Amino acid sequence: MQYWPLVGVALVVIGFALRMNPAMVVVGAGVVTGLVAGKSPVEVLTLLGESFTKQRYLAIFLLTLPVIGLLERHGLKERAQAWIARLQAATAGRLLIVYLAARQLTAMCGLNSLGGHPQTVRPLLAPMAEGAADARHGELPEASRERLKAMCAATDNVGLFFGEDIFIAFGAVLLMQGFYAENGIALEPLQIALWGIPTAICAFAIHATRLSRLDARLAREVAALHARAPAERDA
Repeated sequence: MQYWPLVGVALVVIGFALRMNPAMVVVGAGVVTGLVAGKSPVEVLTLLGESFTKQRYLAIFLLTLPVIGLLERHGLKERAQAWIARLQAATAGRLLIVYLAARQLTAMCGLNSLGGHPQTVRPLLAPMAEGAADARHGELPEASRERLKAMCAATDNVGLFFGEDIFIAFGAVLLMQGFYAENGIALEPLQIALWGIPTAICAFAIHATRLSRLDARLAREVAALHARAPAERDA
């Protein structure tokens, strides 16, 4: 058994650790792995091309990026922040709780593409959460702003992960059904999916509790920032 082709894994780890371009790192590691495994450059390019054409959803994803970039160039982020700031009852925590519920419900129906980091969190959810926080508490410290962005991404992850487990056609549900069938236990996908409901409810309750405390934490951090400002000016 040859272990040299595993050098591609090391290249990926090193590239990500150095924060290099992810696409360049992955493609470069794939090329190196193919060459070390004894493939010719033409064979490596053929394998990469075949993999790309088989995963046709990548083309849709790549088309999404320029569309989002064009919308942001024409003020999508500013419009979202201005709209959410006009809602008197809106706070960052309440907004994220609503999004968490919507994300879980749509994932339960198999509509995973309605949300996501590139198409929803970055261009819409995070700016709206920032706008709501700024309108409620004033200008946020940079650390608080970055933590709020991270919470937006985490909310999307939690909603999707625990919502899609209830969708009967989800790959993990079908995988569990196949595993049980191999061991003589006959279960329908619906039976497995229904047992995901208690977990999804617990996940929603736990993360919604964290989000409900988010506004109070942001208020404390802004107050601490304002309290330090006069002392810094006097110094």
